[in-house]
Amino acid sequence: MKSSTWRVATFNANSIRSRLAVVLEWLAAHVPDVLCLQETKVTDDLFPAAAFEAAGYPVVYRGQKSYNGVAICARTAPDRVQYGFDDGGPADASRLICASWGAVTVLNTYVPQGRALDHEMYAYKLEWFRRLRALLDRQARPDAAWLWAGDMNVAREPRDVHHPERMTQHVCYHADVRRAFEDTLGWGFTDVFRERHPEAGQYTFYDYRDREALAKGHGWRIDYLLASPPLAARLRDAFIDLAPRRQPKCSDHTFLVADFDA
Repeated sequence: MKSSTWRVATFNANSIRSRLAVVLEWLAAHVPDVLCLQETKVTDDLFPAAAFEAAGYPVVYRGQKSYNGVAICARTAPDRVQYGFDDGGPADASRLICASWGAVTVLNTYVPQGRALDHEMYAYKLEWFRRLRALLDRQARPDAAWLWAGDMNVAREPRDVHHPERMTQHVCYHADVRRAFEDTLGWGFTDVFRERHPEAGQYTFYDYRDREALAKGHGWRIDYLLASPPLAARLRDAFIDLAPRRQPKCSDHTFLVADFDA
């Protein structure tokens, strides 16, 4: 019998080979239809595709050694896949992958962190958002079912980061990058987690450098599931699953999940 729910999740694995057992256990327990992964940190020839296929999840991916890397695993293989940008600039395929199943398209991104406000990678990050908005304007329509998922490396609002007054010069909270993110969201996306959970203190990332970050609530909400209007209208619920972040072999991020009417 076909399920009445379409479940999608996103997770920055911070090395898929190090976190493979965590991901496979989570897939078996929560049975999403689609899981988007970021920071897989592995070249394509070494990506553990066979393990996902054995678990019933065909997977598409692009990666590189030690850095970046994106993948989408799903209960059925997609009809179409695009790797990276197609605008003549750097493709950045290890940061962007787009897959479609019939009328539904999932865009999975790992947005550059930026390093420092005066670093060239911060300027690249701002341009990256502009390029993504242009890609959406070319390829997508807000009246179609699109889901943008991933680690965006931006906290949208004060409620999305601990001690926001201390973070105004951070590359993931500076006014310029928040504006760039909002401009891309302006294509027509709804932040589905916030539709169900308006309260502050809900985070998807807890820095390793602070061993008590999770216990103290010192986190960031920088991972998102963003839906176009037709998909947002089908939203049932969304939640952050903190249990994997508490495991010994954890990523510094955790799973963000949304359920939609199928």
